[in-house]
Amino acid sequence: MMSMEGREENAESEPNESDESTHPEEKEKEEELDAVVVVDEIQRVMESVVQFGEYRRTRRKESHNLARRFKHMLPLMEELRDLQQPVPQDGVVWLIKLRDSLSFAKDLLKLCSQGSKIHLALEGEAVMIKFQKVYKKLSQAFDCVPCDALGISDEVKEQLELMHVQLRRARRRTDTQDIELAMDMMVVFSDEDDRNVDSAIVERLAKKLELHSVEDLEVETVAVGNLVRERKGQQAESTQRIIDLLNKFKRIAGMEESNCVLDDDDPAGPKMLGRSTSLVIPHEFLCPITLEIMRDPVIIASGQTYERESIEKWFKSNHKICPKTRQPLEHLQLAQNCALKNLISEWCENNNFRLPKTYTSCQETCSIDNKEEIPSLVESLWSINLEEQRKAVERIRMLSKENPDNRILIAEHGGIQPLVQILSYPDSKIQEHAVTALLNLSIDEGNKKLISKEGAIPAIIEVLENGSIVAKENSAAALFSLSMIDENKEIVGMSNGIPPLVDLLQNGTVRGKKDAATALFSLSLNNANKDRAIRAGIVTPLLELLKDMNLGMIDEALSILLLLVLNPEGRQEIGNLSFIETLVDFIREGAPKNKECAASVLLELCLSNSSFTLAALQFGVYEHLIEIKQSGTNRAQRKANAILELISKSEQI
Repeated sequence: MMSMEGREENAESEPNESDESTHPEEKEKEEELDAVVVVDEIQRVMESVVQFGEYRRTRRKESHNLARRFKHMLPLMEELRDLQQPVPQDGVVWLIKLRDSLSFAKDLLKLCSQGSKIHLALEGEAVMIKFQKVYKKLSQAFDCVPCDALGISDEVKEQLELMHVQLRRARRRTDTQDIELAMDMMVVFSDEDDRNVDSAIVERLAKKLELHSVEDLEVETVAVGNLVRERKGQQAESTQRIIDLLNKFKRIAGMEESNCVLDDDDPAGPKMLGRSTSLVIPHEFLCPITLEIMRDPVIIASGQTYERESIEKWFKSNHKICPKTRQPLEHLQLAQNCALKNLISEWCENNNFRLPKTYTSCQETCSIDNKEEIPSLVESLWSINLEEQRKAVERIRMLSKENPDNRILIAEHGGIQPLVQILSYPDSKIQEHAVTALLNLSIDEGNKKLISKEGAIPAIIEVLENGSIVAKENSAAALFSLSMIDENKEIVGMSNGIPPLVDLLQNGTVRGKKDAATALFSLSLNNANKDRAIRAGIVTPLLELLKDMNLGMIDEALSILLLLVLNPEGRQEIGNLSFIETLVDFIREGAPKNKECAASVLLELCLSNSSFTLAALQFGVYEHLIEIKQSGTNRAQRKANAILELISKSEQI
């Protein structure tokens, strides 16, 4: 909407208008009308925010906080709706500014409510920057509210002043990075080896993102499809990573993957892998739920078209909203889209494209056989025949990898207890199969407690100390999985599990080092385990990881150091000149994430002792902090600013 001056100039240029200036009475009516229109627009924005459903877990806290700001504006809206006097120009201009700020905030809340969960987690820093911009815009909008011009009461004026203070505070402290989630995302994307251990980490991440059920994944598929279309071929690398991770989640849930790949020459969206990989399927032929070409397209009450099988499954899951628009449906009846079906058939014939077969879940095809096989396998685990035990534990290892139902069945039939006992066998291969089977079973949240109750943690630690290379690696991964429960963190620490993990971190293979790092990170969230890790000598191998660029574990090492530096003993171990110099090196020339983590660690050191600040200055940190302040990530900028403030205070002293 243009300003009042622009509106008057436009009116004078119209051919049928009088050359005379607008009468004061007419001008007042025009201004009053504009104010009413803008207030109505603000009201619609606020109403749309109220209609948003539950916010995505990764940004739930920030979203609820922002949505609460909208509710705080209701008293203001009540007074604005009852405007009894013409609103002067500055009042209208302010209302427009408020409307634009709220619209920007609404778009962000819509993203956090209906957008891709994987996108929100993978690009968390960019989303946090958007929250910062929202609070900046809202704060600026309340810098100078024309209360008198709008006829706002003293009571509401006081509420606005309080809200203005809260907005400024929120803008300064929006720093809610989920460090565990960030670590999980980093692990999943840092190791291309699609092995058994990675399945455990991927499934844990799926549960953390609430993407472990079929219906959750169907909703996410729609959100990812919308994201692909919105980006129109831009940010292709990031988008492909989102699609790849979605398919990993689907694979674990026993769903068919979306064979969606990005094509730089097709900005309209994704294409599907068919008979020819160069063939681009028209976008309107794809089901929004599966992103597959439709065999039997049907129309639902919202007017959207879906594959019949996928939308029927959606409705059977007690959903009564449209997956794409998220709007409530008046009815759940389906109408065949005959015109589209004919177009798809004609296109397939012309392009020699074969329609995909009917989708059948892996879980549906194998669950009956597994229900019959698993009890027999568990019984064989108790056999006195070593060869029979070996075959049984190897088979259980594979079944526990394949799908979630098998993990529950194995536990229900008493498979955990014999697996724990087998861990003490001298046969290294049986030991390896057993510890890996327990790793797979631990993916299920309920099994984590059962495994711990059976006394598995001390036995796993023994394998970690004395087992084969692969058994050690999988033992570390199992401890990582079990440590997701806080009480298990304590059990691992008290069972002397930290020292062998530190040894694996220092002397293991690359895979072993990564497994040890993820386990130690999780365990070090417990304060007592921080002390144990420091006493076990964890700082030395972490510093070695920082110096070995080929390992690609700099982020992991810095993340663990960031936990340890909060501990007084940790600061004493870490805070030497060579380490300060290493931090400054990363702040100078590291990747953006390296700079952010290094600045965070340095800030904690500087807050504890001014000598660390002086040491960093000697290594030339000042100019690099200035550079980060100007061009670093949002979080890195805040850390750099804090260090610069400490430097300024030390100079004043």
